[in-house]
Amino acid sequence: MTRRLRLPERYRFAGSVGSLTLGHHDPCGHFVGADFWLAARTPDGPGTLHLAPTGGELATEAYGPGAAWLAERADAIAGLRDDVTGFAALATAHPAVARLAVTFHGLRMPATGLVFPRLLRAILEQKVTGREAHRAYRAICRHFGEPAPGPVPLLLPPDPAAVAGTPYWTFHPFGVEQRRTQALLRAAQAAARLERCADSAEATRRMTAIPGIGPWTAAEVVRTAYGDPDAVSVGDFHIPNTVAWALAGEARGTDARMLELLEPFRGHRGRVCDLLAAGGIGAPRFGPRMPIRSFARF
Repeated sequence: MTRRLRLPERYRFAGSVGSLTLGHHDPCGHFVGADFWLAARTPDGPGTLHLAPTGGELATEAYGPGAAWLAERADAIAGLRDDVTGFAALATAHPAVARLAVTFHGLRMPATGLVFPRLLRAILEQKVTGREAHRAYRAICRHFGEPAPGPVPLLLPPDPAAVAGTPYWTFHPFGVEQRRTQALLRAAQAAARLERCADSAEATRRMTAIPGIGPWTAAEVVRTAYGDPDAVSVGDFHIPNTVAWALAGEARGTDARMLELLEPFRGHRGRVCDLLAAGGIGAPRFGPRMPIRSFARF
């Protein structure tokens, strides 16, 4: 299945789709040169999507039983359905946001339409360093790995049914303690219902009804699965400080202060947080970094 998509002016391909994977370390998707490859379990079966920017167009190819589904959603996965109408006017509420909106005008938010793969990552990222979470994610993907269709050696994301049927102690050698593992098992059991959600609001309600999944995890998921530009990761360790520093010059901020400062950008609050990250803006650091641990050794 192939398509050719017209790209908007100044579109940033790598920046728009890069959040879908962990770069070259993700067994389920990565860049090969300038091209992007992503393996997925679609409602129609396994598939692999290939996105290749060529001039002002994006060439897409899809493989496997899920090829038609992936080809039809290729524009959404690339962020081309992201509606930025009205954001430029909102961005003028703060000079830093207005400047970033111009600098990163071509960034778009992807919408994969797939909840569980991102939910798996988000649960593993709870309350640990990124390195710990990514190490566990790669180990779990390889443990449950099945070859994805297509010419590039990728693994399909873990099958929720296989995850749900696995005892929690299997995840301990991957560096995941019982608390996160139990949240993951509950999410895997509910995966079919989560994938049927009509929009990000319904998905958020259903996810946060699962013990062990809170607003932070849900926001991380719906920004990618639904391209929700207003989803804010309340409860994050860094983002409240980043927002307070960038928008008010305050070195530390609470969730309440973050939401207060983001209120003028309602409808695009998550997009503002993404722009701050893209611009490399971070609050001053006053203490040591969080230590990198391995629960597999406990």
